[in-house]
Amino acid sequence: MSELSQATFGGGCFWCTEAVFQQMNGVESVVSGYAGGEAGAPTYEQVCSGTTGYAEVIQVTFDSAIVSFDELLDVFFHSHDPTTLNRQGADRGTQYRSIILHLNDDQREAAERAKRCLDDSGEFPDPIVTTIESLTEFYPAERHHQNYYQDNAGQPYCMAVIRPKMEKAQKEFSSKLKPNK
Repeated sequence: MSELSQATFGGGCFWCTEAVFQQMNGVESVVSGYAGGEAGAPTYEQVCSGTTGYAEVIQVTFDSAIVSFDELLDVFFHSHDPTTLNRQGADRGTQYRSIILHLNDDQREAAERAKRCLDDSGEFPDPIVTTIESLTEFYPAERHHQNYYQDNAGQPYCMAVIRPKMEKAQKEFSSKLKPNK
């Protein structure tokens, strides 16, 4: 029986994280958007200014009978660099911070446990700086930001930045991908 849940993650550019999670088996939908700020419904331009407190995030709707929140956390932590503060690659600013926005205590505890386990494992050479915060509001990004890789795969940014992240996820999480991915 299908049991849909949601998870909200920010790992830098939402186009990249959206494309990675869209490949995952059990993921029903991924919506790019903004969360973690306090200024009301933001626009992309406002968020890009770095002054709103919002981060570029994705909201993942998933079937927890197929993929667990813990498995999504594993993909999240391994699909970006969770050790760089307010930066992913060439993208710099608080809007690109590594963030997990939990919906309940179970998600908060799972996120804290995953972060602690990764830090303790020494897998990453530097401490994980991902923040774990309560989701208060999620604002979907403008329509042209949705399904960005699917709609623009031939663009240079997609080929140079997004495709390598997708290929890394395909290699590391091949057993968790949707069929034919």
